[in-house]
Amino acid sequence: MTTTAESLELVQTVEPDIRSLMDTHRERREHWYAHEVVPWEQGRNYRDEPWDESQASVSRPVRTALVLNLLTEDNLPYYHARIAGAFPADSAMAEWSGLWTAEEGQHSIAIRDFLLTSRNCDPRLLEEDRLATVSRGWSIGYTDPVDIFNYTSAQELATRVSHRNAGVKAEDPIAYEVMNRVAVDENHHFIFYRGVTTAMLREAPSLVVRSLRRVLANFSMPGTEIPNFQRRAVEIAKTGIYNLRVHAEQVVQPLIRYWKVADLEGLDGEAAEAQEEIMGITGRLIEQAEKFEARIARRRKA
Repeated sequence: MTTTAESLELVQTVEPDIRSLMDTHRERREHWYAHEVVPWEQGRNYRDEPWDESQASVSRPVRTALVLNLLTEDNLPYYHARIAGAFPADSAMAEWSGLWTAEEGQHSIAIRDFLLTSRNCDPRLLEEDRLATVSRGWSIGYTDPVDIFNYTSAQELATRVSHRNAGVKAEDPIAYEVMNRVAVDENHHFIFYRGVTTAMLREAPSLVVRSLRRVLANFSMPGTEIPNFQRRAVEIAKTGIYNLRVHAEQVVQPLIRYWKVADLEGLDGEAAEAQEEIMGITGRLIEQAEKFEARIARRRKA
């Protein structure tokens, strides 16, 4: 999907909303310091005491989730390039992308420091996976700015849910605090992007609804280039940290409800069709989730 003049004009129209949302974000977000929550007192020299899985303090599925979330965060340079590159250098979004990137950068610092000090990951494998992930790069798959706002709204909410659930499932107070801090940040970012989409819906509902269908019907998290992503994703799904049901019930459905997609009127023909399709996405995801859950249940019985 190529960028259209209509989309660029729409973003320019809602620029006052973007600046207002950014100002509100600055007032609302409380800055935090990773060094104050990382358990440095647990740190030991890996040369003198090589890592062994018996040293880990959280379960394997949670460790998998934490590592997968970290490697996703490590690809920040590509996210920044995609978002910043879609908007003029003197725009409100250029200013936001710099602020957003600075805040996001803290997440990988905090998660990595926790994993290494608490010995909840193989440090050599983690670095090998980081190198492979960042070397492969990542592309959002969208160039249209409206698509980017809609995708990022869903992605930030999904990331918030995944981070928070990993912290809860860890049953470790420090892991919970680290991941909760990161999740709170993701929520602030989600509120910003959701707010921009809300403003665009007010101005051009047909254009935005057509975009929402493209994004929500084909959504994937920005981690598919991570080594062994599918295996790791299945392991996380089995534990309920993030899976199709979570995605449907805690990401897609809340967004559709918040934007009142079902109640939008005056849509053009294509947008009306997109509206109908969007309203069926949650149900289709739940059907897929039920099939996955049934397969898991059968395997456990066997």
